[in-house]
Amino acid sequence: MNELSAEQAIGVFDSGLGGISVVRAIIDLLPHEHLVYFGDTARVPYGSKSEETVIRFAHQISSFLREKQVKMIVVACNTASAVALQTLQQSFSIPIVGVIEPGSEAAVISSKNKRIGVIGTASTIRSGAYRTAIKALDPEMEVTDQPCPLLVPLVEEDWPHDGVVRQVLESYLEPFKFQLPDSLILGCTHYPYLKSIIQQVMGPSVRLVDSGEETATQVQKVLKELGLLNHGNGDPGRHKFYVSDFPQKFEETASRFLGRSLDKLFKVELEVLESYK
Repeated sequence: MNELSAEQAIGVFDSGLGGISVVRAIIDLLPHEHLVYFGDTARVPYGSKSEETVIRFAHQISSFLREKQVKMIVVACNTASAVALQTLQQSFSIPIVGVIEPGSEAAVISSKNKRIGVIGTASTIRSGAYRTAIKALDPEMEVTDQPCPLLVPLVEEDWPHDGVVRQVLESYLEPFKFQLPDSLILGCTHYPYLKSIIQQVMGPSVRLVDSGEETATQVQKVLKELGLLNHGNGDPGRHKFYVSDFPQKFEETASRFLGRSLDKLFKVELEVLESYK
């Protein structure tokens, strides 16, 4: 890793928009770091793809980001973290972190009654990735997981947090009224935008674990250990955003997720992306 320097950007990728919440968490924690984000909007969602296909996509995007001279890659996608993280770490010589292990570790550390809840997309829950990560840290943990497929479109369409959204959440979160977890992992990068209403439904005794925030903390820890934190002379980081397609409202929705406008947004042709092995 001798070629890496603190001034290089952090690469972040997701299958679409959700990873913007991880970008926001990194910017909040590490405001001097430069970021390069890639959203694979032409091929979203990853959850319905085979593992082999997701691994291929993840390698293509990581190669693209590495070409942008990033010093680290954050896999801000639960599906890709579940199936591709290990092979990415074996294939690239820069540090690569996912969103599942940081969230799982935070939940295990904070759980007093050894009962943890997980909500995520159907594919993430089906993969069992959080359950596996939690059990590896503490086999005695009791894990209840619940797929919440309607939440992503509700977040992206910016539905108000009363009425339909509350009804959907109360239905999805019903199983946890019996398991009574003391920690609930928000196992999808869209879910932090519903944090306040999820907290209302779950009650104040349940700690919500935001995998994006925990991943940002992990990024800080890894960069510090490697001497690669960018202190930036006080200057804010510069950020570039790449997508494989310009879906309707992408820029508007991503700006809303980020809480600021996207200064530099570029489209990468799929043919270019698919040229990477």
